[in-house]
Amino acid sequence: MSHAIHFLNTGHSDCILLESDGHFALIDAGEDTDFPADKPHLRYPGYEKEVCEYLQTHCADENGQITLDFVLGTHCHSDHLGGFDTVINLPNLTVKQAFLKPYHEENIFIMERRRWDNREVYTQMKEALERKNVPITESFDRLTLTLGAFKITFFNGTYQKPKCKFGENVHSVVTLVEYGKFKTVLAGDMNYKNGGEKAIAKLVGKVDVLKVGHHGYSGSSSVHWLRTLNPDYAVFCNNRKRVHPHVLFRIRRIAKAKPYFTADCGGVKAVFSDDTITFQTDIMPSA
Repeated sequence: MSHAIHFLNTGHSDCILLESDGHFALIDAGEDTDFPADKPHLRYPGYEKEVCEYLQTHCADENGQITLDFVLGTHCHSDHLGGFDTVINLPNLTVKQAFLKPYHEENIFIMERRRWDNREVYTQMKEALERKNVPITESFDRLTLTLGAFKITFFNGTYQKPKCKFGENVHSVVTLVEYGKFKTVLAGDMNYKNGGEKAIAKLVGKVDVLKVGHHGYSGSSSVHWLRTLNPDYAVFCNNRKRVHPHVLFRIRRIAKAKPYFTADCGGVKAVFSDDTITFQTDIMPSA
């Protein structure tokens, strides 16, 4: 049986498939093509078709049915939740459990409330889950569960009383995936603006693989975070030219991690055995 984490090529958005012992779960679902009529500036390339095709190819059983043990929406941004309504609505797909924190618009700074479609993508995902009667868990900080041979822990608490309103990224879920002696952290879009990176780093410690937070943009991947996690490999859900140079510098000089960029190499697959982690690239056509 395979034990792998698939980092799909969805441009500069997140879509991560977990696979272990024939069980599957999906963390985020990439950017979508939808945008509110009053927000034409949010017309971004979507990846619904690519994500659905990948699930069909890699997760379907002999009858063409796809079962996801769970889905997780890390936070209410379209480059993470956008594709979920399309995925969930697939007629041959069953989702056993969903993890989705409530969206509290009043806690988000004014620019995101006015200019972004956080509430729309949250509502679309939640309504799609409800139509299929998928159980939704809204509070799951430090919850641990298993997926095949993977041990999975979610971190999504409020780490300190905010001094001001930040964007939705400070509310991002961070996921720890453990297989044998190996640890992988999927950082979502967590940043250091409200103490999240510092608090989670203390709980997690050294890891082997890091899905870099916030696509490698400025504001995430602090020196403390990288020194504590000290990953050997770093996966960016982005292309190299969009990554902030200070973040890449810290990844290479502080963590000394080998970087992979999903949008430059057709997606990345980390495969775990008892003794090694191997990486495969070109796991899907260029998006």
